[in-house]
Amino acid sequence: MATKIRLQRGGRKGYAFYSIVIADARAPRDGRFTEKIGTYNPNTNPATVDLNFERALYWVNVGAQPTDTVRNILSREGVYLMKHLQGGVKKGAFDEATCQKKFDAWKADKQNGLNKVREAEAKAKREAAAKELEQEKQINAEQAKKVAEKKAAEAAAKAEAEAAKAAEAQAAEQTAAE
Repeated sequence: MATKIRLQRGGRKGYAFYSIVIADARAPRDGRFTEKIGTYNPNTNPATVDLNFERALYWVNVGAQPTDTVRNILSREGVYLMKHLQGGVKKGAFDEATCQKKFDAWKADKQNGLNKVREAEAKAKREAAAKELEQEKQINAEQAKKVAEKKAAEAAAKAEAEAAKAAEAQAAEQTAAE
């Protein structure tokens, strides 16, 4: 039986969600499968992968052939690195403890890289928000300046009108007094 590790589509239209399954190569994409070993959600940033590592490693060691996308997912999760390291243990290049130590170091380094990317993305987002806020403050200051100028012009016109009324009233009083 030719066994494949592949994605089984789920979710709704425009929002795909995949199960990572072990299936016979002749079975339809969303049809019968032997075992479900994880999920893959490409809609999040970065894509979310929930994988049963031991079962994935077992099926890769047994000879199940992954599709291209699943091969990339398994590689990113370290399944192929662990298979490679276990091959070194079988050949006697190093022992099981060294194998696990190398894998843990790789996993920690990968996690640090992901954290740096997330921090850089968050920093860029904060800087963009600060820049946008500064631009908005500048626009608000310009609008406030225009409003203040308009109010000052209105106040000056009102004062001028009152001064004209007062001058007319004074002129009327003088003509009445004469």
